[in-house]
Amino acid sequence: MPFLTQKHFVTIFVEMFLTDSNGGHIFVGGDVCVSGHNSGPVFEEQPSSLIYPEGMPEGKVTLSCQARASPAAIYRWRVNGTEIAFAEDSHYTQVAGNLVINNPQNGRDGGSYQCLAINRCGTIVSRVANLKFGYLHDFPPESRSPQTVHEGAGTFLACQPPAHYPALSYRWFINEFPNFIQPEGGRWFVSQVTGNLYLANARANDTGNYFCFTTINMDISTKSIFSKAVQLTVYPNAQPEWLQVMSDSEVEISSELQWSCAAAGKPRPTIRWLRNGHNLALEDSGMYQCVAENKHGTVYSNAELRVQVQAPDFRLNPVRKLVPAARGGQVKMECKPRAAPKPTLFWSRGTELLTNSTRITVTPDGVLWIYNISRADEGKYTCFAENYLGKANSTGHLSVRDATKITLAPSNADINQGENATLQCHASHDPTMDLTFTWFLNGVLLDLEEPNGHYRRLEGTIGDLLIVNGQLSHAGTYTCTAQTVVDSAVASAKLVVRGPPGPPGGLLVTRNDDTSVELRWSHGYDNHSPIGKYVILGRSSQTHDWKRMRTDPANIEGNAESARVIDLRPWMDYEFQVIASNILGSGEPSMPSQPVRTKQAAPTVAPSGLGGGGGNHNELIITWTPMAREYQNGDGFGYILAFRKQGMPTWTVVRVPHVESSRYVYSNESLSAYCPFEVRIKAYNKKGEGPFSQIAVVHSAEEEPTVSPRRINATALTAFEIQVFETVFLLWLQIRYWRQHEREAAADRVRTAGLESMARVTGLRPNTLYHVTVLAYNSAGTGPPSPRTTVVTKKPPPNRPPGNISWKIVGSWVTVRWDHVKSMDNESAVLGYKVLYKHEGQSSLKILEKSKNSITLPLPKDSGYVVVEIRSWGDGGDGAAQEAIVSQDSGM
Repeated sequence: MPFLTQKHFVTIFVEMFLTDSNGGHIFVGGDVCVSGHNSGPVFEEQPSSLIYPEGMPEGKVTLSCQARASPAAIYRWRVNGTEIAFAEDSHYTQVAGNLVINNPQNGRDGGSYQCLAINRCGTIVSRVANLKFGYLHDFPPESRSPQTVHEGAGTFLACQPPAHYPALSYRWFINEFPNFIQPEGGRWFVSQVTGNLYLANARANDTGNYFCFTTINMDISTKSIFSKAVQLTVYPNAQPEWLQVMSDSEVEISSELQWSCAAAGKPRPTIRWLRNGHNLALEDSGMYQCVAENKHGTVYSNAELRVQVQAPDFRLNPVRKLVPAARGGQVKMECKPRAAPKPTLFWSRGTELLTNSTRITVTPDGVLWIYNISRADEGKYTCFAENYLGKANSTGHLSVRDATKITLAPSNADINQGENATLQCHASHDPTMDLTFTWFLNGVLLDLEEPNGHYRRLEGTIGDLLIVNGQLSHAGTYTCTAQTVVDSAVASAKLVVRGPPGPPGGLLVTRNDDTSVELRWSHGYDNHSPIGKYVILGRSSQTHDWKRMRTDPANIEGNAESARVIDLRPWMDYEFQVIASNILGSGEPSMPSQPVRTKQAAPTVAPSGLGGGGGNHNELIITWTPMAREYQNGDGFGYILAFRKQGMPTWTVVRVPHVESSRYVYSNESLSAYCPFEVRIKAYNKKGEGPFSQIAVVHSAEEEPTVSPRRINATALTAFEIQVFETVFLLWLQIRYWRQHEREAAADRVRTAGLESMARVTGLRPNTLYHVTVLAYNSAGTGPPSPRTTVVTKKPPPNRPPGNISWKIVGSWVTVRWDHVKSMDNESAVLGYKVLYKHEGQSSLKILEKSKNSITLPLPKDSGYVVVEIRSWGDGGDGAAQEAIVSQDSGM
């Protein structure tokens, strides 16, 4: 077998192919996979099957595919066994290994998808992910037929769901949403196959309108709809109950009587009478019964009938003895004697029998009317009544009085909104009678006694009306009525209230472009003051509050009926309102316009928040803040990134086609660690590209530190705190520490926030040995640990505060004394004392350190006090504190 000497080199290229399930070949690679340096792809994420809502606007589907490999894998995708050609089909895009399907459509995009991850060591094929489309159509709009059921029986209500995919879940609610039906003693059941609602042992309170509520759950959304109402009526079983009963009656002889009774029950009761009444005679008097009955029982209604026979009699109801009437008016005199049968009635004045004429009318039921009364009509009037049993009469006196007349009628007036108005009304009347005044607005009686109301009687008068703080609703016709018991007089006047204009009407958007719209409206009611100007308010779909919009012209005159709203954002939905104003103020806004979307335009601002860094080895990660909807300006929105190594002339440009994207990862095996890149970004949409942002400097990913800190020094500061030094470099340090007899795996960690050579560790146990190691770290991870060192925390300070605090005041100074604190064997020695003090009303403390057990402090100039806090201190730290309050009035 031939062999190679050291001076002969051979380069071997191996091309590898795999045969897939369809008989095709997959190119695997043309380089050798070197063991120990390269590794084949291993999936970390694989695509999953999902159901996408059919018809979702501007949607997308992302099928994930990520593999770990060295060198990095490249990705390909198949749909229904055919490889996707991304260059030929723009609605497919690939981001890293993920497949993004833009605006998915059922007939075009449904199917089975697989991801292929490929490098020089081989190819792997993901599991199959099925993309299916879900839908739920609306229930038919036609009303559903009502259903009935007897109490105690069972029934079901059919859901009849519309076409859908996948399966639905079903619920029912009654009368109003969300009053959902809950299982109750096994009476209710909802089939999750058909959606039908089953009811057992129906009750009367089950009557109502029932709605079938269906829900479809898809991977990225949920949709619910409900049916038209099904009216269910439960007929109860019950014994008869009276709806209408008879009552005792007293009727004239020879007349007719009709009695009615009605009853309800289940089943419907039958009605029968024990005696009927027609033309009545004396012998028809007696007790009558109405009987209602069904299988559950019988109920009775009883009434007594008394047939009357009586000669005319005025004793209980005579003609009025005195009947006043106004001159020029009319009067009504009634004649109502008791009699059975009904008597014949006629009137006389003295010996003159009265008959119908132009001024006198006698009605069949005995009422006497006299019109256009004069003084000559005054006198006695007698009513005569007669039937076959006898005769009777009754007399009354007609007294003629002076007529009521308006002597000062109200005058028309006009006021501004918020002002007061006075309407006068005076009248003359017969002095023997009382006069009252009432006021009406547009025929409605006004309440002049309402507390804090707008209407009052003018003080010192009985007829004048005062209108306080007049409003637009107070305008109209005011009618004053002067009235006595015999007649009345009226007079009217109009009140005009001037105020801010009413809302404009008919607001329409007549034209729109990318940054402006044309509005047109019609004038509203000016409320008797000419409209001076208009203001246009607007709001976008991204805001809730109305704000004033910029317009062309800037000032819209009062005779205008159109204007252009400018400085709008492209591709944004807006609503508008118009407000009219005059010298009296601004009126109510118009009804909002129909929402309108401005036309699309290229972006005008660059994305913000450009930065990045971190990530895995050989990666450059670029991040930014996604553009808000109001700055996108159009459909098909995405980002354009340009980056280059600092100092290089050529830019690498990539497109990121999704509005919600906020991160781009650039991978390159030749990329060195922590290499500075200049980065800039701009937005684009279907209408064009926007401006680039300012250049930002972003570093590629770091490598983990490879060198450990060498010279480590740990020193105990107190019983609870140590300080660790790295004496050679400034590094990002991670301190690991653990107690003696503990395992290193249980070590606690502290990190510095920047490049430091020193770190403090607090919260330790006193008089305890700790092991300490130090590691350098960066965004990529931590490096190897330093050699281990040890440190012992100091003994704890005494846990007893200074005792027997006393003070002596001399002038404006106070001398405070206390007993020494003696430490125990397991405590650190006392080296001195810390005195914290503050004057009354101060928030800051002053700290003094003393080695002796006394101190002299200044007192406040006023009569305030000093708060003193004393504690011991030593190597172990600060001991327990004792507080005292010292004032001019105290002394110990």
